[in-house]
Amino acid sequence: MDHQPKFFENLSGTGKAIGVLTSGGDAQGMNAAVRAVVRMGIYVKAKVYFVYEGYQGMVDGGDNIVEVSWESVSSILQVGGTVIGSARCKSFRTREGRLQAACNLVQRGITNLCVIGGDGSLTGANLFREEWSGLLEELAQKGKIDEEAVKKYAYLNIVGMVGSIDNDFCGTDMTIGTDSALHRIIEVVDAIMTTAQSHQRTFVLEVMGRHCGYLALVSALACGADWVFIPEYPPEEGWEDSMCVKLSENRARKKRLNIIIVAEGAIDCHNKPITSEKVKDLVVQRLGFDTRVTILGHVQRGGTPSAFDRILASRMGVEAVLALLEATPDTPACVVSLSGNQAVRLPLMECVQMTQEVQKAMDEGRFVEAVRLRGRSFENNLNTYKLLSQKKPDAELPKTNFNVAVLNVGAPAAGMNAAVRAAVRVGITEGHKMFAVIDGFEGFARGKIKEISWGDVGGWTGQGGSILGTKRTLPAKYLEKIADQMRTNNINALMVIGGFEAYLGLLELSAAREKYDEFCVPMVMVPATVSNNVPGSDFSIGADTALNTITDTCDRIKQSASGTKRRVFIIETMGGYCGYLANMGALAAGADAAYIFEEQFDIRELQANVEHLTEKMKTSIQRGLVLRNENCNENYTTDFIYQLYSEEGKGVFDCRKNVLGHMQQGGAPSPFDRNFGTKISAKAVQWISKKLKETYRKEEGKVFANTDDSVCLLGMRRRNLVFQPVAELKNETDFVHRIPMEQWWLKLRPLMKILAKYKTSYDVSDSGQLEHVAMHSPKEAETGAI
Repeated sequence: MDHQPKFFENLSGTGKAIGVLTSGGDAQGMNAAVRAVVRMGIYVKAKVYFVYEGYQGMVDGGDNIVEVSWESVSSILQVGGTVIGSARCKSFRTREGRLQAACNLVQRGITNLCVIGGDGSLTGANLFREEWSGLLEELAQKGKIDEEAVKKYAYLNIVGMVGSIDNDFCGTDMTIGTDSALHRIIEVVDAIMTTAQSHQRTFVLEVMGRHCGYLALVSALACGADWVFIPEYPPEEGWEDSMCVKLSENRARKKRLNIIIVAEGAIDCHNKPITSEKVKDLVVQRLGFDTRVTILGHVQRGGTPSAFDRILASRMGVEAVLALLEATPDTPACVVSLSGNQAVRLPLMECVQMTQEVQKAMDEGRFVEAVRLRGRSFENNLNTYKLLSQKKPDAELPKTNFNVAVLNVGAPAAGMNAAVRAAVRVGITEGHKMFAVIDGFEGFARGKIKEISWGDVGGWTGQGGSILGTKRTLPAKYLEKIADQMRTNNINALMVIGGFEAYLGLLELSAAREKYDEFCVPMVMVPATVSNNVPGSDFSIGADTALNTITDTCDRIKQSASGTKRRVFIIETMGGYCGYLANMGALAAGADAAYIFEEQFDIRELQANVEHLTEKMKTSIQRGLVLRNENCNENYTTDFIYQLYSEEGKGVFDCRKNVLGHMQQGGAPSPFDRNFGTKISAKAVQWISKKLKETYRKEEGKVFANTDDSVCLLGMRRRNLVFQPVAELKNETDFVHRIPMEQWWLKLRPLMKILAKYKTSYDVSDSGQLEHVAMHSPKEAETGAI
């Protein structure tokens, strides 16, 4: 970054009072947001108040508006729903109710509100802000407050965070709760698949989402459903026939089960509802298949928040407090939200208006427009689903005569199989012959390569590990044999799915181009490793699943100490030299410290951490959590840290240690990893097709690509998916420690420390600019938003 870092030390909250409330439907992760607002607020020396039961509590006042302390939000991070309650409030919709609410806030000096809720709650907050000065004058006239108060509390600042499982709010890629709701849906689908498989059944699943098809669409993508009904993309006339044809074709291909997902707001092109019962009756009448309906209902709102939602809500909560501190009477009420991997602030009413536009477009039958207004992430999901769900008849497929090979390299990562499935299916759709290489580069050298068809990869999205088999072996010692296999099988392009070894492998293959013409073909790599240590990408497939495993385990470990005396747990995570899992796991599990290689520490820091924990344990806090990356320091081992804490904490707390080990690589992939794997892989194959066309030499009848830009890594960078030549990434790589030289998540490190009550400096240069809701052009959707 070339700009001067801007730190928030000069932003003081002294004399300010912040009220935090949750309103509308609850969503997992709301508590993480509440916790972050409270702790960040106290950190900047503001007073923070809980407003219980949403707007109802604001109107009723009394014990519903209470000043809170640091400890008030201890142990709520892992709790679903909202601990401060939420209610639908009729009285706040009246001016009389808002007058009463204003009176209750002024009495406590609260002029900053952080509202966590859906579009209805945020619209209400904006109206309240617009009426504020009028309400105060009326209160003064009635003698309820004095003129002094009218002047002192003249302005109300409002910042919103969107908490809603529906993900129906325009301007933000993910709302708080959406990822957790997807976890619930996918858990159910995975469970249903095993029973459907046993009986050769068809299951119709109805998921929530009100008028938004996001949950239905993404869960259909994540489980490879046969058919999905969503309000934004109603099926064409005669859909009944097409669906039944597809279901019976799948059965004929020996597929033992069918999954159909119906969004609760699903409609046909005449705006008539399509219900799960209607779909079931249709399948039974036309095909006679044994069919069952499962309505997931409120299960989707329940349960503990996923790691993604906890981190998202914590980032948003801190950002919301910064936005309140920086607000002036002239800044419009804003929403803090996520775009790609970037926290942004957007004008609240712009987002609300755009959200209402979507509904209007759907009511008027302008469905293409509705999809576009939902944003580029939604549009990409829909396009990818359309690409992967239905195989065109062979006669309709183009024939390119190109052969593309797919292989997994490195350690297994959850989501690799989803990536292979997407690559195979998109490749076939593009007209290529797809080949699967078994056991990485080593298998390649031994000729373990076979053609793979559309049906071969059915049901792969939910499988953990690597079905193709994967090895850490690098290609350098097998170059001649691999070149032979490339020639024998006439392979025209390579797609490698893997971690740091895959990256090194591509560097070795491109270096060998001078000697072997066979390697002069387009090659692309998709990052897949739990360690998230691949240069050129903010995320890699598998890291989210590993993070959820760590978070779940930390929750259980913390719970194991409830009721006993004070206890601190030292937990070792994987990641090689990359501290991503330790740092983000600490943020998601609410840890007190995380030791990582990227931020060197010495005995003085260890000492300070122990003292900090000892002080904390003298309050009502009972449990401490310390994460340590496996390679953070060769001398300060997990045992050393455990012994140090045990000795220094004598008489205050006792210690336990846990090494999480290989459980972090296992398990079924999370919804995020299934989707990320599917979308990034589909995009990589489309790039291969483009490169093949560009590098095909007609006169010689072969593909010849030897420039740097024909060996690329496809990575997520802030807001976009970008193809980067691996040769250029060399300068960004620390090859000794196998990590990128710059890592975005280190910026979140102070966040973890602030939430654990440490004094630290936090660079806020990236936040603070109010952006506008971007209407993207169709071109932009192609350039790479995920």
